[in-house]
Amino acid sequence: MTLGLLAAVRRRGVKVRAAKAGPDYIDAAFHAAATGATSLNLDSWAMRPTLLDALVADAMRDAQLLVIEGAMGLFDGVPAETGRTGAAADLAARFGAPVLLVLDVAAQAQSAAAVAAGFANFDPMVRIAGVVLNRVGSERHRALVADAIAQRGIPVVGAIPRDATLALPERHLGLVQAGEHSDLAVRLALLADAVERHCDVGAIVALAAPLDRVGNDRKGVAKLAPPGQRIALATDAAFSFVYPHVLDGWRRAGAEIFPFSPLADEAPADTCDACWLPGGYPELHAGRLASAAKFRAGLARFAATRPVHGECGGYMVLGEGLVDADGVRRAMAALLGHATSFAQRKLHLGYRAARLLAPCPIGAAGARLRGHEFHHASLIETGNDAPLAEITDSQGAPVAEAGSRRGHVSGTFFHAIALE
Repeated sequence: MTLGLLAAVRRRGVKVRAAKAGPDYIDAAFHAAATGATSLNLDSWAMRPTLLDALVADAMRDAQLLVIEGAMGLFDGVPAETGRTGAAADLAARFGAPVLLVLDVAAQAQSAAAVAAGFANFDPMVRIAGVVLNRVGSERHRALVADAIAQRGIPVVGAIPRDATLALPERHLGLVQAGEHSDLAVRLALLADAVERHCDVGAIVALAAPLDRVGNDRKGVAKLAPPGQRIALATDAAFSFVYPHVLDGWRRAGAEIFPFSPLADEAPADTCDACWLPGGYPELHAGRLASAAKFRAGLARFAATRPVHGECGGYMVLGEGLVDADGVRRAMAALLGHATSFAQRKLHLGYRAARLLAPCPIGAAGARLRGHEFHHASLIETGNDAPLAEITDSQGAPVAEAGSRRGHVSGTFFHAIALE
C-alpha cells in the first residue's frame, strides 16, 4: 500500500518523500525507488526527540508531502516513557501527523468497524484521518465493512482486493532487496495502478496536514560522528544495511565516503583512514567472499594501521569463519577470533543500548548508543578478543553478545542508530 501510494502520488507531480518508523534498512530502499528521493528512518526509541525533529525538517525541505510508513501495528512498541516507545504512534503524536490506517479485513465484516473505532479512540494524541481496507473479498464485502466504518465517522478512502500478484518476494530478513529486482519499475507501476484503481488518491493526499515541531534548531542533535575523514564503505549485495541519516551525518561533518565491493574482490582504498563493513547478506555470498583474495588481503593491510569496524553481517565477515546455509564453513577475514553459523539459525531481534568499553569507529570509550539487533546467525566460536561494549535490551536486561575488538578492528551484531 505504501509503495503504491508513493508511486501514484509521484505520478501526479507531487514532490514526495518517505520515511520508515523504526529500524528497517530494506523498506527505505523501496521508498527511494518509488519516490526518486532518499528515504529515512524515524525511531522514537533510538533517537532523541531533537534528532527526530531535525530529520523531519531536513526531509520536508525538498518535499511537498512526507509519508511515514509504520512498522507492525500503529501502537506496537516497547515499554518506555511516553513518546519513546518506538511505535509509529509516537511520531503521529509528536508531529501531529494524521494517520491513514490500513486494515486487513479478510475474514471479517462489520467487526472491522469496531477495530477502526478502537484505533481512533485509543490515544487522544493520535488522529485517525482515514482508513484503507486491505484484502477485500468482493464488492459486497467492501460495502459491509465501509458502511460500518463510515457510520463511526471515519472516512474510508480505499479498498484493495485480494490479489497475490501485488505481493513482493521475501526471505529471512524481510523483502528481497530493491536493488535485486530487475523489474522493480514494473512492480512499482503495478502497485501504483492498483492504488489508483482502488483508492481515492486525491482524498488521501487531502488528509495530509502541516507537521508540528519541525524547525532548524540542531542543538542536542545526537548523531554518530564519522569514523574518519575518508571512509571506505563496503557496498554491494552482501553489505547494504546503512542508515541514510548516518551517512548524511558523516557527510555533514565533512567526511568523504568511498564505496568498494568485496563481492567484486575490491579492497578498501589505501587513501582512506577508516573502513566500515555494514550489515547485509554475507551468509548468502559466503563462498564468493571466501574466495575474494584481494579483498581479504587488502582489508588485513588496512587493519594493520587504521580502524576497521563491522556491524552484524560485517562483524560476521571479520571473524575466522562463517558456516553457510548448507553447513559449509567458509574462511573469512580472520581479523577477529569468533566464528558464526547461518546453518544453526536463531532469531535475534530487538532494541539494544550499548556502552562502549574502548574507543572504536562508533564512538569514544564510555559512549552510550542506541540501536538494534536483527539476524538469524549464531556465534559458534566466541574467540578470545576483548569485548567491545556492555549491551542491554530495551528493558535494561544484559545481552550476552558484546562484540569484539582486537587492535584496530572492532565489530558487533549491534546496529548503531544514534547516541543515547
